[in-house]
Amino acid sequence: MPVIVVAVGLTVLGSLGGLAIASLLFLLKPRTRSNLIPGLISYAVGTLLGVALLALLPEALTTLEATAVSGTLLAGILVFFLLEKFIIWRHCHDDNCDVHDQSSPSTRGGAGLVLVGGALHSFADGAIIGAAAIASIPLGISTTLAVAAHQVPQEVGDLAILLGAGYSKRQALLLNALAAATGILGAVAVYGASGWLPHAMPYVLAFAAGNFLYVAMSDLIPGLHRGTIDVGATRQVLLITAGISTTLFL
Repeated sequence: MPVIVVAVGLTVLGSLGGLAIASLLFLLKPRTRSNLIPGLISYAVGTLLGVALLALLPEALTTLEATAVSGTLLAGILVFFLLEKFIIWRHCHDDNCDVHDQSSPSTRGGAGLVLVGGALHSFADGAIIGAAAIASIPLGISTTLAVAAHQVPQEVGDLAILLGAGYSKRQALLLNALAAATGILGAVAVYGASGWLPHAMPYVLAFAAGNFLYVAMSDLIPGLHRGTIDVGATRQVLLITAGISTTLFL
């Protein structure tokens, strides 16, 4: 099977799969959904850390020197920090959102900014999955799992913002699906670039590891420490460990 088909297929699973699971969570009672989200976040942290440190970085190190990999990793962290500063990039992970207060998420204009940020985020995720699939199919699968895992709580927050802005459930799902579909463009773009910049792929993997580490450690882990997310420390550790373990067996 052509690599581009695999890359696009995995991107669809990663980006739209997270949205599909998030939409199913909205069929549950708000209290039940709120109780499940912290566990999903903990698992997502484990998959992001596991894929970044145990899959993406080792793959990059097979062809690049440690200094080049570390420098690219650092660049990835800094770039995503800047994106979060200047673009609506960070997402809420439950129904009660205070991240986007400055953008007035209760208005359709604020919700539009959230969709722009989601589209850019999905494009980056698709590019990461595409680069991983080009390197190896197992790496592409584990990367897809990490993307899908952190997409679920993110999409729950995005859907909540759109519903709060006055969109119907059908409209909110359609708009989020369109934003998530940009991941396909990211995968195709990376595949196209790999033909004339084949030596850039290890750098893309190291850069992607910086993305995953930044999302896990600046976006997800702080939420687990806040009192608004009531989940036991033992359960957090177990689910993070489960996320890491999952990436090892793929």
